[in-house]
Amino acid sequence: MPMTAESVAIYLGIIKAGCAAVSIADSFAPEEIAIRLKLGQARGVCTQDYDVRGRKPRPLYEKVVSALAPTTVVVPGGDSVPCELREMDRRWEDFLSDNDSFDSLARAPDDHTNILFSSGTTGEPKTIPWTQTTPIKCAADAYLHHDIRPGDILAWPTNLGWMMGPWLIYASLINRASMALYYGTPTGRAFCEFVQDANVTMLGVVPSLVKTWRNAKCVEGLDWNAIRAFSSTGECSYADDMLYLMSLAGYKPVIEYCGGTEIGGGYITGTMVQPASPSTFSTPALGLDFTILDENGAECDNGELFLIPPSMGLSNGLLGRDHPEVYFAGTPDRRDGAQLRRHGDQMQRLPGGYYRAHGRIDDTMNLGGIKISSVEIERVLDAVPGIRETGAISVASAASGLERLVVYVVAESHAKERDRRLQSALQQALVRRLNSLFRIHDLVLVDALPRTASNKVMHRELRRRYLARGDSIGRPS
Repeated sequence: MPMTAESVAIYLGIIKAGCAAVSIADSFAPEEIAIRLKLGQARGVCTQDYDVRGRKPRPLYEKVVSALAPTTVVVPGGDSVPCELREMDRRWEDFLSDNDSFDSLARAPDDHTNILFSSGTTGEPKTIPWTQTTPIKCAADAYLHHDIRPGDILAWPTNLGWMMGPWLIYASLINRASMALYYGTPTGRAFCEFVQDANVTMLGVVPSLVKTWRNAKCVEGLDWNAIRAFSSTGECSYADDMLYLMSLAGYKPVIEYCGGTEIGGGYITGTMVQPASPSTFSTPALGLDFTILDENGAECDNGELFLIPPSMGLSNGLLGRDHPEVYFAGTPDRRDGAQLRRHGDQMQRLPGGYYRAHGRIDDTMNLGGIKISSVEIERVLDAVPGIRETGAISVASAASGLERLVVYVVAESHAKERDRRLQSALQQALVRRLNSLFRIHDLVLVDALPRTASNKVMHRELRRRYLARGDSIGRPS
């Protein structure tokens, strides 16, 4: 569902009743929704009939039905035409009770409140439970690093399918602040006016959204001086865009904030008490630490980041997967004996104690704020007629720093001469079977993919080869 007052009420009602919410992004295709419903063991679904953002309604209930969802409650999406429901489903107005209160069900600290999904390297997404303690991590990061106070108004274009949806609920309400929820697309002038008129004090963004505002000049002439801070997450940001964002509110700071679903918040962040240098972080989040190691396991200034537990918010289990195997198996040993936890980000330590993120170092990519593994994309693309196998990687744009999807393709001989139509067929498969937001930036035809001795595709080698081409970086699709 979009982030509406109804979806927030539904989310909190599920938790108040002692149940766990299963969060699924509405941009996923029915097949992927079905996978997540099964992994989350969902007993019921709440959705909207249509998403009315944009020029034409996007059917949501129809996708849920195609996913063979269990009993579903359908919220009306504004002025959209009501849809016909399955016999077992119920409309929102029929679901509501005349009783306006009910008692909360107390649960143990490790009981689940939320099941979320992140990238998986086995072809299925990781199924990550949030517990009764995870909201404390969300609220603490908001209070300690974003300086959220009673009376503040937070706006963050997001939804409950991404961890920042639940994060926003806890970050605001536990700290006795308010949420400003916008019912529409945040890329235009109307959203920017909403931020002004709602007197938003903390505005959350993804970097690509800031670039859109900057190019469209849609904030010019507005008064954003109520904003005390911005927060940026979901993608690696670009310094010029972040400096532009700061200028829109009298050079208020941008809190760079990086973490993950399995963290319940951030592991590295900026703060309100340190100078804000655009596109950099200034400190580990309170409650944990990290180290940066090279390929030989030695500490360095630019390499793979490993977390040093424990910390509030860190996951202690996965549904259907071996948690220690995923996060701890094969991690290097530190001299002081600290146990290291794998996270998969590449981080650079800068002079003066600051840090800069360089995206994922493993086979996971971040496309438009959605983490997805190479394996998940390849599973869809390999099923396209004329394709023998594919290798999917992401490459950061030299202009914006945002990750772009590049696909290496080993095609059948009859398909090699029609690479433009081939790219169109692969793109359609991504939209139809995985996610409508994913776009193929470039397609590279090859005779074979590089593989390890154990026959695994060497995605790092594909990335190295693509970067060595040079002239492809930044080229529009």
